[in-house]
Amino acid sequence: MRTVNSLKELRTILRGYRQQEKTVALVPTMGNLHEGHISLVRKAAEAADIVVTSIFVNPMQFGASEDLDTYPRTLSEDQEKLCDAGTTLVFAPSAEEIYPEGLARHTRVVVPEVSDGHCGASRPGHFEGVATVVSMLFNMVQPDVAVFGEKDCQQLAVIRKMTQDLMLPVEVIGAPTVREYDGLAKSSRNGYLSEEERRLAPVIYQTLQATAAKIAAGREDFLELSQEAGDQLREAGLRLDYFNIANSQTLKPATREDKHVTLLAAAFLGTTRLIDNLSVTR
Repeated sequence: MRTVNSLKELRTILRGYRQQEKTVALVPTMGNLHEGHISLVRKAAEAADIVVTSIFVNPMQFGASEDLDTYPRTLSEDQEKLCDAGTTLVFAPSAEEIYPEGLARHTRVVVPEVSDGHCGASRPGHFEGVATVVSMLFNMVQPDVAVFGEKDCQQLAVIRKMTQDLMLPVEVIGAPTVREYDGLAKSSRNGYLSEEERRLAPVIYQTLQATAAKIAAGREDFLELSQEAGDQLREAGLRLDYFNIANSQTLKPATREDKHVTLLAAAFLGTTRLIDNLSVTR
């Protein structure tokens, strides 16, 4: 496994692989890797000959009051995990390499509608930052396939729509959420939780499961179900951001005609914001 920091070196190496007619997969990450990320790398290794994992804490997708400065940077540990998982090449650029003229002067990619609501409403500009950097990574790496986690289901929907609209020749693959023994979705931000907060955190997934069971049993009053679930999370001691029930494809509010719905939740434990989702076929 090799680690490169510059676009020039990245393209030189990838040109050699393409001359050998190797297929390339990309796994974009912000580092501080856990088993969820490693599952993406393994899936990528199944889909292509060469796996490029990017590690870049993207400042464009962080809001002014969010944790950019304190977000964990663990490159050495990440490299060890990626080598074992099957990564061929790690691309770990600096912010100056990606945004040489600074954020304010950089072209941005906006994906309308699917970026609205849910995390898009809570974190203005977040998905603009995600779409911009992913489109750049697609252009830099020019992968045949790219793998993203289904835990960030709105992000996955944004990237799929962007890829389709810009006619990018990349197959976007979603990988299932990896969970802890008690159901908590694996996340780099789980490390911020205190012992007591970590004990409470699985209630998010438990509430998703309970609500999904009610829908599977025939309930169609989605707004009331969302309110009930939100109340359960508040009563458990979490600070609710949102609990929404949406059409699985468009992520717009679900209607009784929708056969496939997705439950999306975000809540704070202390200062840590956790997200999760669960899809239901009615």
